[in-house]
Amino acid sequence: MSDALIIPFNETESIVVSTDNSGGIGIKPDDVVKVTYDVVAYYSFRVAIMDCMAAGGDPFSVLIHNFCQENSWAEINAGINKGISEMGLTSIQVIGSTESNFSLLQSALGITVLGKKRNKERNEQQLFIKFAVIGTPLVGNEVIEHADQVAPLSLFKWMCQQKDVIHILPVGSKGILYKLKQIYPEFGQIQAKSDLDLFKSGGPGTCFLIAFHEESEDLIIEKAGPYFHRLRE
Repeated sequence: MSDALIIPFNETESIVVSTDNSGGIGIKPDDVVKVTYDVVAYYSFRVAIMDCMAAGGDPFSVLIHNFCQENSWAEINAGINKGISEMGLTSIQVIGSTESNFSLLQSALGITVLGKKRNKERNEQQLFIKFAVIGTPLVGNEVIEHADQVAPLSLFKWMCQQKDVIHILPVGSKGILYKLKQIYPEFGQIQAKSDLDLFKSGGPGTCFLIAFHEESEDLIIEKAGPYFHRLRE
């Protein structure tokens, strides 16, 4: 259900591939959003690794496609390492390539994450008792201006590890309701309610949707704190 490609590798494992691109975001004169390249890389990495882990992948490698400029590599690498550190990942490898022959007028960056997944399907017969959004959908300069509303990667990882969290999906450019319909199509005919804008772009994965069992709600609310936003019918 996430934006990831799952490729069978052998009888017991599959490879999970997820990716994210950004353009016009950086420090070049023609960039639309002006931020340093470590910030660009960090948020692009967020999207890719959240999609990988939401699909059940255990990340083992990050690939960088750098079209910003050759001397931006250290900053890009620093932004990705920040995300890796927040996730507590110790064995993930980072490689990539830079376009150094030609200079673009605007910054551009691509991040791909590779992960391994055990070939074991979740029990889809479990009931999706409760829904919530963790974090706030933000896009463009809002990501910088309201950084305190961005769901931490460490919290995302914790949610992925909870057996009572049945589904977890990063919210992308099509908004919360679009993701909700992926795991619960009936919401197309039901008016979902929240204190968040259900149609707003989630930008670089600043929030994510979870479906979970009712008995775990108190624990999830306690762990998520101010990032927790309940979804109601």
